[in-house]
Amino acid sequence: MEFTEALQRKLGLKTVTYKYNLNKDQLFLEAIANDRGRVRAGGPDTEAKAYATKLGIKGPLVFYTDHNCTGRPVNDTFAVAWPEVEGEIWWKDNLQKYDPEKYQGLLKRVVHYLNERKATLYVQDVYAGADPIYSVPYRFVGEYATHAMFARNMFPKHVDGVEGVEQKRWTMLNVPSFRCEPQRDGSRSDLAVIIDFRNQICLVAGRADYCGVVKKTIFTVMNFLMPSQGFLSMHCSGNIGSSGDTAIMFGLSGTGKTTLSADPERKLIGDDEAGWTGSGVSNLEDGCYAKLIDLDKQAEPIIAAALSMEGTIIENVPPLWDKPLEQTDPQELDLNDRSITENTRFSYPLTCNPNVADGARGGHPRTIVMLTADAFGVLPPVSILEGKQAMYHFVQGFTAKVAGTEVGLKEPQATFSACFGGPFMSHRPSVYAELLHENMETHKSRCVLLNTGWHGGPAGKVPRISIRDTRALLNAALRGDLHARGMEYEEHPVLHLRMPKHCPGVDSHLLNPRSAWPDKADYDAAAQKLCDMFRQNFDQNGFAGFGIEPVM
Repeated sequence: MEFTEALQRKLGLKTVTYKYNLNKDQLFLEAIANDRGRVRAGGPDTEAKAYATKLGIKGPLVFYTDHNCTGRPVNDTFAVAWPEVEGEIWWKDNLQKYDPEKYQGLLKRVVHYLNERKATLYVQDVYAGADPIYSVPYRFVGEYATHAMFARNMFPKHVDGVEGVEQKRWTMLNVPSFRCEPQRDGSRSDLAVIIDFRNQICLVAGRADYCGVVKKTIFTVMNFLMPSQGFLSMHCSGNIGSSGDTAIMFGLSGTGKTTLSADPERKLIGDDEAGWTGSGVSNLEDGCYAKLIDLDKQAEPIIAAALSMEGTIIENVPPLWDKPLEQTDPQELDLNDRSITENTRFSYPLTCNPNVADGARGGHPRTIVMLTADAFGVLPPVSILEGKQAMYHFVQGFTAKVAGTEVGLKEPQATFSACFGGPFMSHRPSVYAELLHENMETHKSRCVLLNTGWHGGPAGKVPRISIRDTRALLNAALRGDLHARGMEYEEHPVLHLRMPKHCPGVDSHLLNPRSAWPDKADYDAAAQKLCDMFRQNFDQNGFAGFGIEPVM
């Protein structure tokens, strides 16, 4: 079936014009010529949103979102409460129920709006998932060429062996120029991101033009579909060492998934989303979406180099005050400038990395790393997790949420996000925990909790743990040094975490966080406060009822 006929049948689009599967150069030029919308507070909806740099088409596209949507609009993200899925979905503040009747009316209005305007829409056919056993065909249909380019960057274009493509296909209809009316449409504001599991549609209506919506929405879908097939979907990065040892790293945005997975000594599987099946780990993506704020180019040379590569998208990094973007080399951009948002971003194809695993796949993980960025400065830089401890910390998903990752978040704050990706985990946490436990037991995976946050005091008073030290700790974990026979440990008296007493390349004083605090009584009080937060979150979510043991 032709895609035009398919879209008419699925959505009712009849009088629109399509620009189908344009290549990156074509999308680059289309974005600069045609992507228009609001950028500034109080600004018009006619401003340019996409720009070239001095490198022109051979360099990155620079894109600016609506000033109110520089992160995922979590309070405006929904799933349609169809009867057949209502009891399975994990409903929460950042995935709320949408009334089926209201949704159907809204979808019809959005389609009528596009037909009436005879809109031009960009279409990209890609896949979510590199492994054909679970891969889902994903069709992006939207008003912005930048979003189509982002979809082309971030997802596999071809996956051989996928059966029943049309039956499995999901479609995103992305219409930033539409305005929802809450009283009429059932939305909370003038925008809504809605997942329709019955009809396999993702509807984005309104100024939700942060590029991450294009990927995180379909990953919420994958997190619902894959467990029903017996596969574990994970918010993690992954890579492979020279001996074929696969590692995965769970973590929320800003904890180091992208930075730490980009290792020139290891082959990259992916930096953010992966699946674990009977044959091993595979990437759900074909690109990387990295945070740019305060990027240390010497410590992160792979990401820095990709800034100047063609086919990439720089999101919400402000222009220089004394030079227009078309005269600016990408390497001149001020990556410390947070005047638009803390959540400046960068999308680039996986091939921008110099060392990518064949097929973006690896074997069963030898090492599992749970990343956290502790704003309180309490957690050890590295801890050994075994059995029930691993499940406990997995469902808790503690970190310091970095400002700007979500709309309305202005300062770093401690948070718990189940499975290190709570907002887009569409099943209850126990579903993923059970699959992780089964896989770890079957494949004898070792596990560590790696803290990439602050040491010696709380955030704002002390520096963050250096990337050099974090990498040394990570490399020791990947080599198995921290689990080696003869390794000595001490147990944290409050958190009951096992801390190694030494690690190659790391000052042993770093390994016990209490020793770095000038006032030990202050540390003890902070540790007890954090422990109480863990216990409170555990009880509030009823994790004990899912068979998770309270190890704190």
